[in-house]
Amino acid sequence: MSHKWLEWASRLQAIAQAGLTFSKDVYDRERYSELRRISVEIMAEYTQTEMSRIANLFANETGYPTPKVDIRGVVFQDGKILMVKEKSDGCWALPGGYADIGYSPGEIAVKEIKEEAGYDVKPVKLLAVLDMRRHSQLPQPYHFYKLFIQCEIVGGAPSPDRVEVSDVDFFDEQELPRLSERRNTKSQIHLLFQYLRDPGKECTFD
Repeated sequence: MSHKWLEWASRLQAIAQAGLTFSKDVYDRERYSELRRISVEIMAEYTQTEMSRIANLFANETGYPTPKVDIRGVVFQDGKILMVKEKSDGCWALPGGYADIGYSPGEIAVKEIKEEAGYDVKPVKLLAVLDMRRHSQLPQPYHFYKLFIQCEIVGGAPSPDRVEVSDVDFFDEQELPRLSERRNTKSQIHLLFQYLRDPGKECTFD
């Protein structure tokens, strides 16, 4: 199934948001508001979701529209990679999530690994920055970049977050569990294992 409609709706929303941010003319603002309403209608029609919910989740931001940032912590131990089991879908993912205001990328990786997996870590290397329009087949309402930051364990013990995570474990590249593909894909995990085999590999981007 083509998800071209999602790309169109997202682009319309971004244009409308930028217009509402910078336009001073009352008539132009009315036009941009209408454009935003159309983007919400498209999303509501194709997802069979109430327009009010779409408006709150998809078209409620202000300021110039920019991609969101998702940061994932990458920890290797004995040739295996650290993952957590998400309660939301019962699948596995690298610890991480959207970046929080007030934290650096490295601090986010450290915080997420501690909160979700229980380990104390230090960030050591940025492995990849991926534009998820190019690295995922799943439709996404937002345009976002995913940063993978390698970290080393310095303390702590496996302790899953009681709210979002039900288990913590390390996995071999050839024996990966069922992945939470909105958070990470097999191709992304295989890319990360290349850095385990070749520590001198340069950062992957785009």
